[in-house]
Amino acid sequence: MSENKFKYVTVTAVIVANMVGTGVFTSLGFQLLDITSGFALLFLWVLGGLTALCGAISYAELGATLPRSGGEYNFLSQIYHPAAGFVSGWISMSVGFAAPTALAAMTFSAYLTSSLLGDVPNFLEKFIAVGLLVTLAAVHSTNHRNSGRTQTVFTTLKVLVIILFIVASLTVVSTPQPISFLPKVGDVELITSGAFAVALIYVSFAFSGWNAATYLSSEIESPQKTLPLVLISGTSIVTLLYLGLNYVFLYTTPIDSMIGEVEVGAIAARTIFGEVAGNLFGLALALLLISTVSAMTMAGPRVIQVVGEDFPKLSFLGQRNASGIPARSIFLQSAIAIIFIVSSTFESVLVFAGFTMALNTFASVLGLFVLRIRQPSLTRPYRAFLFPLTPLIFLTLTGWTLTFTLLMRPVEVLFSFGVIGIGLVFYYLTASRDNISTGKDG
Repeated sequence: MSENKFKYVTVTAVIVANMVGTGVFTSLGFQLLDITSGFALLFLWVLGGLTALCGAISYAELGATLPRSGGEYNFLSQIYHPAAGFVSGWISMSVGFAAPTALAAMTFSAYLTSSLLGDVPNFLEKFIAVGLLVTLAAVHSTNHRNSGRTQTVFTTLKVLVIILFIVASLTVVSTPQPISFLPKVGDVELITSGAFAVALIYVSFAFSGWNAATYLSSEIESPQKTLPLVLISGTSIVTLLYLGLNYVFLYTTPIDSMIGEVEVGAIAARTIFGEVAGNLFGLALALLLISTVSAMTMAGPRVIQVVGEDFPKLSFLGQRNASGIPARSIFLQSAIAIIFIVSSTFESVLVFAGFTMALNTFASVLGLFVLRIRQPSLTRPYRAFLFPLTPLIFLTLTGWTLTFTLLMRPVEVLFSFGVIGIGLVFYYLTASRDNISTGKDG
């Protein structure tokens, strides 16, 4: 056992923490604007979990076959071309991790202050959010032991609080809401509608992060054996937690009180336990979000690190400290997240960031087929379960979501393509001539 490697429990905690963030506590309010069927609403989360699980199974083969930190950057660079990997790393570096990290930090601050202090000046909320980012960056830039323990503790707390909330809610409520979770007439039409597809975008955002372990591949003990188990078990745990939470929200709380509302979890807690308990749950949720910010502070900088290792002009980003931690990359991502917090412009960025990151995962899973065709003799310590069915399910459902995002939110999609274009420009400015002509890293 190496002190400079993350263990199975730590990396599983990273996946769970990356996924269980603001999405599951806010999505239902927006879904209820167009969908009020209990069966259809829970089916949304089943479908989101199925998509994430099929993606995780596909990534398990990719990660075991190409075991290097960097996630999609590593996969796309080796399967397609370094330019594709660089653009993926550029997206993760500039938007993909920094913006969600900033959002989670600001949500932490909002729940903390509203639970303890009530209304406070906006600058104080931002100050607390920045303080959380600075603190976690300092912890994760030290060594693997401190980084891993911090992540494991906060993720364990998160899972325990969610389970406690689910069990306590079902125990306390004696009169459930008049909602049925069995399919009824009209549900099939609803599930195949555009409104359902748009609602699935919110679910996809809530499930984003299932691929987080692949960003740490080089720092995992026995990655070929551990990574598949981590990806599949982490995604399965989160799917069960999401189904339990949304079932409780719908079972215990009037739909009218949640429609269009962001703080669904706090509304449900106040309905079930009263005003004081609602505030306590808001405080607990704030603590849970520390785990989310922590996980993103661990995973995201590893993409920046491998970009620095492969491109000499950006080599300062690839440097590690004496413990093997990419401290400079951690500080850079945290600095970008702080800019988002201070400017308060990151909300609109999240929509196109989600679309762009979904494109990353789509291209990577598609690459599973490309890799099998181009290099059939390549050693594969793990082969995707039920191949080709699982990757095809992921590609179909993700492609469906991307298509409706393109149709419903064209402006954000244009911004997304703009970010990709800028990434390509930076690639040709930073890559060597040999790197560009041969399509090799470094």
